[in-house]
Amino acid sequence: MGEMEDLCVTECTRCPALVDSRSRIVNGVGPEDADLLFVGEGPGANEDDQGEPFVGRSGSVLDDGLRTVGLARADVRITNCVRCRPPENRDPTTEELEHCRGYLEREIDHLDPEVIVTLGKVPSEHLLDRSVAVTKEAGSLEEVRINGTPRRLLICVHPAATLYDRSQAETFENALQRAAELADVDDSDGGQTRLDGF
Repeated sequence: MGEMEDLCVTECTRCPALVDSRSRIVNGVGPEDADLLFVGEGPGANEDDQGEPFVGRSGSVLDDGLRTVGLARADVRITNCVRCRPPENRDPTTEELEHCRGYLEREIDHLDPEVIVTLGKVPSEHLLDRSVAVTKEAGSLEEVRINGTPRRLLICVHPAATLYDRSQAETFENALQRAAELADVDDSDGGQTRLDGF
């Protein structure tokens, strides 16, 4: 069990504004050996309330999207750039993102995922360290060093974007489809097909 506690932040007071606005710290959920790690921005009201990432409306969109590409929420790991709810759901500040960065890097190192999928602008820019036009770049795969290790990162629009703009739904689904293929999770018969040629 020791390993699991490693990924759970239980007490942290680095960001005074977030300490004031949170009712709890929201840690990542999902298997510790998941091939896919989804990274959101930070907890909203529902997440702060229930203590899990992506449990509100955008959580339902994510769950549906995963199901469409043959994945279940239980197969993937989901976490956020910051683990505490920012007041009024504002974006986390650069400083807040930096304060929480070590926790995210530790989670990524421990998980060693095949692909990191960034959901929306904040996580994409945070991990790629550049400005990202998410809608245009969704579905593109980047190689990025995180904590010294090369990682494959797939840019994706935020699930909530699909609620306000139906055209984003296809963009979202295409990115998820690509993530599933990259992680090779759509291979339902246990990997036999890849051996056919040998």
